[in-house]
Amino acid sequence: MSSTTTPPTLAPAARRILQPLSLADPLRWLARGAQDLRAAPGIALFYGACFWSMAALLGAVFRRMPEYTMSFVCGCFLVGPFLAMGLYELSRRREAGLPPSLGASLTCWDRHLGSMGTLVLVLTLLELLWGRASLVVFAVFFDTGMPSTASVLQAVFDPRNWRFVAVYALVGGVFAALVFSTCVVSIPMILDRDTDAITAGIASLQAVADRTGVMVWWGLLIVALLLGALLLPWQLGVLLVGPWLGCASWQAYRGCFRWDGPERAAAAA
Repeated sequence: MSSTTTPPTLAPAARRILQPLSLADPLRWLARGAQDLRAAPGIALFYGACFWSMAALLGAVFRRMPEYTMSFVCGCFLVGPFLAMGLYELSRRREAGLPPSLGASLTCWDRHLGSMGTLVLVLTLLELLWGRASLVVFAVFFDTGMPSTASVLQAVFDPRNWRFVAVYALVGGVFAALVFSTCVVSIPMILDRDTDAITAGIASLQAVADRTGVMVWWGLLIVALLLGALLLPWQLGVLLVGPWLGCASWQAYRGCFRWDGPERAAAAA
């Protein structure tokens, strides 16, 4: 395939350099992500519909089986980045001066099956551990049986159950931090540099560890935008916020690292 339709693959041997970051950078990532969306509204709507479907399923799980909500949330953390990979491809093509392509965004992962497969295994393990830990917390605090949706809401807003809320939030926060730290730039890096999953995961952890303040702020912005989208009627905000965060995450990766070495290798075949 010619370089007019496929963005060139970057040379994986180049040395990565973590960029200095400021608290204003996440806002710039969001602004640039919005520009990417405006360049391909149809593709953005397609991925927005995918994210909205996940949100609708999350609501159904919470209403019918609230004890499995955290497990499903973890599943969203697992599936979401791979849906977002198509949006990373959209931003990458725009950066390379190529036209947007839904087909290219849907198949961009097939050139990185080995790395993506390894990352899937790691995230699946985290998902299983997170789901099991969530069930254990429910079992400890609700020893008379799994609660209904109404009793979960009552438990959350009852000051007497602060221990349950604190433990549940702590467990969920630990696993959410692990998933975020592992994935925040790793999947864009795999797409961009064709690097292996371990190297990409370490780079992602490095970005969070060395630029903690900025990356925590970025994570809080993601959570705030997602919560705001979910609170709108029928979770319709996810149609916009989901793809917006996907494109902005590519910009976050670009903002975190530059590469010391040949900028681009030969175009992909």
